[in-house]
Amino acid sequence: MTKEEGVITGIGGIFVKCTDRAKLLRWYQEVLKFPFDGYGASFSFPKTGDEKHGGYQVWAPFDSDTDHFSPSTKDFMINFRVRGLEALLKRLKAEGVEQMGEIDVYDYGKFAWILDPEGTKIELWEQTSPPPAN
Repeated sequence: MTKEEGVITGIGGIFVKCTDRAKLLRWYQEVLKFPFDGYGASFSFPKTGDEKHGGYQVWAPFDSDTDHFSPSTKDFMINFRVRGLEALLKRLKAEGVEQMGEIDVYDYGKFAWILDPEGTKIELWEQTSPPPAN
């Protein structure tokens, strides 16, 4: 039996704006021992249920002048892991939630974006490949 499609399955990542990315990365690496992967830090977890492979969560800083969080004016963006991105977007549209832009597809996953009622940008991510090696 497969699990329900079009659902949020957990936190995929936390992305924050910062004034000195190199300094912040260094602090997280040295003090909190975050495993830097060239972009941020990825934290792997084993596969469960009917998933093809294990998952991972990401923490990553962005330069303060990034437009990746736009149109939100917040200093952070939340990424949620999704099972069945297209099904979720269809359900959200029926509930009046507008998708921002098109779905982006990469070798590691499919992404779409929405805004919550407070204007926080939410990234929806359906993972399509194994976690990166730490």
